Amino acid sequence: MEQKIHQGRNVKRFREMLGIKQEALALDLGDDWNQKKISLLEQKETIEDPLLQKISEVLKIPVEAFQNFDEEQAVNIIANTFSLDNGSIFNAHNTNPVFNPVETILKLHEEKIALYERMLKEKDDMMIRLEGLSKSK
Repeated sequence: MEQKIHQGRNVKRFREMLGIKQEALALDLGDDWNQKKISLLEQKETIEDPLLQKISEVLKIPVEAFQNFDEEQAVNIIANTFSLDNGSIFNAHNTNPVFNPVETILKLHEEKIALYERMLKEKDDMMIRLEGLSKSK
């Protein structure tokens, strides 16, 4: 039985893993996007390729991740690969880690600051537009 990949749900999963709110994603996708539209997008089983490409660029995640990720398959692979017996990877000692967790946290922190700065700039731009509208009346 062929199981269909739910692309909208995958967008939501990856967005949440990155700690990005719907409003922030909407902001990055452009002026015609808002939180409600992102919510509706995440409910769609299939997302148009050009839009999926744009989301991919914003979240910095390959399009294929949204198109192919199946949570059930991932859980099965993990369950079948790792066990708690003596042959498990959990009992192995890695003396050469591939990443530095402190650097990873610092990178995420810098990305978060950049996102907040973009959001603040957008808010300031919106306030200027609102002030202009209120003065013109």
